[in-house]
Amino acid sequence: MPGLEDRSVDAAPKRAGGGGWHYDGHRDRLRDRFATAGSDALADYELLELILFRSIARKDVKPIAKALLAQFGSLAEVLGAPSRRLCEVQGVKDAVALDLQIVAAINKRAMRSAVRQREVLSSWSAVLDYCTAQMAFEAREQFRVLFLDKKNALIADEVQGTGTVDHTPVYPREVVRRGLELNATALILVHNHPSGDPTPSRADIEMTKTIIETAKPLGLMVHDHIIIGKNSHASLKGLRLI
Repeated sequence: MPGLEDRSVDAAPKRAGGGGWHYDGHRDRLRDRFATAGSDALADYELLELILFRSIARKDVKPIAKALLAQFGSLAEVLGAPSRRLCEVQGVKDAVALDLQIVAAINKRAMRSAVRQREVLSSWSAVLDYCTAQMAFEAREQFRVLFLDKKNALIADEVQGTGTVDHTPVYPREVVRRGLELNATALILVHNHPSGDPTPSRADIEMTKTIIETAKPLGLMVHDHIIIGKNSHASLKGLRLI
């Protein structure tokens, strides 16, 4: 990516045999394999290498890619990590962190577009993938609402509150008021558990029931309340808690 290269002198390895950089062949082979065989032919660390090639011009990036995965645990968590955490990994500087966050932002935007273009209840897996990408790796609890029209198409996706590591204030009347402003007919409630465990708490259940009771007389249906963990999710409707 122009302007984002790592230009530090200590980043430059020695040339192999006086010719090109020793990793030139590896970069070309990896790009060719991606172009001919697709992403499924590459390991997660190799996909990360392809991104790092763009921001680190003169360095073997395989150890950095592997270190990122070791530090955060998965490719999704690497892309969900904040810049300051990414920069804690040796070899990762501001330019690298920025490139990774750009990739993450494009991924989130693409998922949101996919959800907007479909009838939500018939593309439930896309909704879960989108919510997971948006919220699973947030350090604080976030409460958002998906507002749907009479055809269950997405009108708006809005964050209604951000709280602490284990609590987000939610105001049922404000949720319902916003739904009426948008002429929505149905809602999907979503929030994350930064602990990683999506098991609903008693407070989660009671808050959901309050929103349902407030919304129903005004013609607003609550389809579900989804809790997003790091590697899984919980549906209050699926658990028969609402």
